[in-house]
Amino acid sequence: MAKEKKIQLKRVFGYIWGTSFLIVNVIGAGIFVSPKGVLKYSCMNVGLSLCIWGGCAVLSMVTSLCYAEIAINFPCSACHYYFIKRCFGSPVAFLRLWTTLFLGPGILASQALLLAEYGIQPFYPSCSAPNLPKKCLALAMLWTVGILTSCGVKQVTWLQLASTVLKMSILGLISLIGVVLLVQGRQQNVRQFQNAFDGELPDAIQFIEAVFQGYFAFSGGACFTFIAGELKKPRKTIPAIIFTAIPLLTVLYLLVNISYLAVLTPREILSSDAVAVTWTDRMLPSLTWFIPFAISASLFSNLMINVFDCSRVVYLAGQQGHLPLLFNTLNTYSSPLISVLLLVIMGSLTIVITNLIDLINYLYFMSSFWSVLTAIGILRRRLQEPDLTSPYKVPVLFPLVMLGMYLCMVVIPLVTSPSMHYMYAFLFIFSGLLLYVPLIHFKLRLAWFEKMTCYLQLLFNICLPDVSDEQMSEVQTVKRI
Repeated sequence: MAKEKKIQLKRVFGYIWGTSFLIVNVIGAGIFVSPKGVLKYSCMNVGLSLCIWGGCAVLSMVTSLCYAEIAINFPCSACHYYFIKRCFGSPVAFLRLWTTLFLGPGILASQALLLAEYGIQPFYPSCSAPNLPKKCLALAMLWTVGILTSCGVKQVTWLQLASTVLKMSILGLISLIGVVLLVQGRQQNVRQFQNAFDGELPDAIQFIEAVFQGYFAFSGGACFTFIAGELKKPRKTIPAIIFTAIPLLTVLYLLVNISYLAVLTPREILSSDAVAVTWTDRMLPSLTWFIPFAISASLFSNLMINVFDCSRVVYLAGQQGHLPLLFNTLNTYSSPLISVLLLVIMGSLTIVITNLIDLINYLYFMSSFWSVLTAIGILRRRLQEPDLTSPYKVPVLFPLVMLGMYLCMVVIPLVTSPSMHYMYAFLFIFSGLLLYVPLIHFKLRLAWFEKMTCYLQLLFNICLPDVSDEQMSEVQTVKRI
């Protein structure tokens, strides 16, 4: 008799896929288009800018390991959201979810529009592309990604691995040419590195801004908290992924920036709209067309990964009672179809009503606020339960560094460029309580929605997930922790 297929999020991802997942999340279009923020805010001091890149890699390693502690101790998908609920209670976790429900689709819309712009601009060489075809292409891309994600993890896996190979190959080529130029020792290639620290030094605010710019290039280290429930042996796999991917990316980023500086002057880098294109035009003119293609492929893979990530948060929210049970269902491919559908529909509305992206930019500021709460949660857990047996702990200095860094990211924008939009963002986030109080706290039930749930289950062929013995043992472990 054939073994019955179980409908559940399975632990199918190992070390190689996890490493690829982290690399794809960290490498965006920025390193190809505009890796000049660090150089700009370090006052074009070449030596200092490279040191800042190295320091940002260390900060990325620290924050990634802090999130690793959460993912290993609470090995479920979207464990960062579960951790907030455990540490600060259900209302705070709901506000975290409320942020994700708008920030996630906003990021998807921004990425889809940028991808469409790169895809359609070659057909309008002498002018800007019209908005209508750009939006239509963005919608087509977003729905394509949604369909692929709903068909299970296999499609996501091979596309992600292909994207990783493409990104690493391009960055490796740029790095290799830069190393060859430096070894040859020609004056026009090495002059930027002679007396590299003799330039003007930035003030404190500029230095902090340069660190922020560099750190954002490494952001994405917390991505495995979204898929901790689908990683094999997370206790061993997650640290191995971090200690492989972050050092590898650090070396690549440093070599790529050195290669840019070996070919272009600091002023040329700052004036370029797409540094990699300018570099390729100078060194490999026949391959200039390939960089926009690489940027498009990079954005497409990041778009797919973001749909994949955010759908796990919505799925867990349905399980935890913050969203209707409908969102805790899976289709026959063991994919949270309704969660994906919600994100794609909201992302599509954001593409159509592009003015919403301005609000999304300020909501993105709130992600630093939630990172502050995460660091506080780690420290609070240490203080309240110092003797608690834990599968993995980072040194207490790590969450302190994480807390200080994200506090700066919250406070400094409010001080240097105050705007009422930040107040609107805070009010918008706390407006989520208007839904939490009647629907979650007082458990108000909507009869029409329960009827619609039955129809949708039949329409999309979805059901509640099966619970495996492994998941049951993990739930018991989490409760003991």
